[in-house]
Amino acid sequence: MERDRGATRGHLPSGGRCVKRVGRLARLRQWLHVPKSGLGRALLGVPLLAAVVALLWWRGPSLTAIGDAFRAVQWEWVVVAIGLNLLSVVARALAWTTVIHNAMPPPHPRVTLVFSAFSVGLFANAVLPGRIGELARVAVLNRKMPGRRDAWATLVGTVFAHRVFDIVPVLLLVLYVVLAANIPTSARASLLVVIGIGVGLFGFAFVSARRHHKVVFDGTRRLRRLVQMGRAGLGVMRTPLGAAGAIFFQICGWVCQLFAVYTAMRAFDIHAPLAAAGVVLLLMNVVTIFPFWPGNIGLVQVAIASALVGYGVAYGKGIAYGFGLQAIEASVGIGVGLLFLAREGLSFAMLKVMPSADQAELPEPDEEEPEQPRREPEQVSG
Repeated sequence: MERDRGATRGHLPSGGRCVKRVGRLARLRQWLHVPKSGLGRALLGVPLLAAVVALLWWRGPSLTAIGDAFRAVQWEWVVVAIGLNLLSVVARALAWTTVIHNAMPPPHPRVTLVFSAFSVGLFANAVLPGRIGELARVAVLNRKMPGRRDAWATLVGTVFAHRVFDIVPVLLLVLYVVLAANIPTSARASLLVVIGIGVGLFGFAFVSARRHHKVVFDGTRRLRRLVQMGRAGLGVMRTPLGAAGAIFFQICGWVCQLFAVYTAMRAFDIHAPLAAAGVVLLLMNVVTIFPFWPGNIGLVQVAIASALVGYGVAYGKGIAYGFGLQAIEASVGIGVGLLFLAREGLSFAMLKVMPSADQAELPEPDEEEPEQPRREPEQVSG
């Protein structure tokens, strides 16, 4: 009887919990109409990939121009760009560490362990379609925290919070591009709208994190689950020092990446101003928001080359620079990621079967607020 009562309140045995998870995933896939096979998911990006290939065939540069651009590369600048990208990864990992330490009670994971998990996530994002790396780093870190039932849900929330703190450096980058870059007036107006939306989103996240009372949703349980995970990760905003530290490390990471883009320009003998590097960095992040295939290769190069044409850079050299820049960034993510993937004893096949955020175990309402024993009313005879 006690076991059945516990099952009704969410305390399922391991087998029941697995069945429950599988049922949730099946309903979620049915709701989103996500193809089950990897081939089916890959076919979603085929029309866009075909459009990119057609554009390169119709308006693209000759292979000779791209080859000439690569033969003229100054490799010392490539080394500097790789070093700056590595510093960017370190700074962002420190930002995630700050968020984790403010969202979870002690004992906290070590900085080296967080950096290892973050690097595995970068590797997964670089070689697999979708944002599987965000959950891969959570899975790596969760393996090192046994016995903490709420660790998975809280860590997923910290990934969300880590992305929220990206809003501040992105807004600074957009503002710099608007003020200093050579862009059309229509694009300038659109970027100002983006600034307004970003300020609103960050303000909403800040207010949500500061509210301590419990929020009850009448909608689906999945929505309640995701909001709870997000608010758990945003706990860093309740401490001004922790929030300032996370924002500082995120800004440092973006500044390092901006100068990595700039030094990569020098490697390809492109002498555009720093504002042009800001435009390239902004475009790269916009184009890769939805990765239809690994790295959105081809789409990124077209976007970069089109932006640099306004600075007098030949289209062929811009395409070659786009390939080189993406290779520089991927070399850091793949190289460091492979190193820590082996260190954690994981394989590439394991990254393909990472669990989804919907599988996070959150405390049930009855667990958060234990029921007080209810006193039975006395029966009076007659």
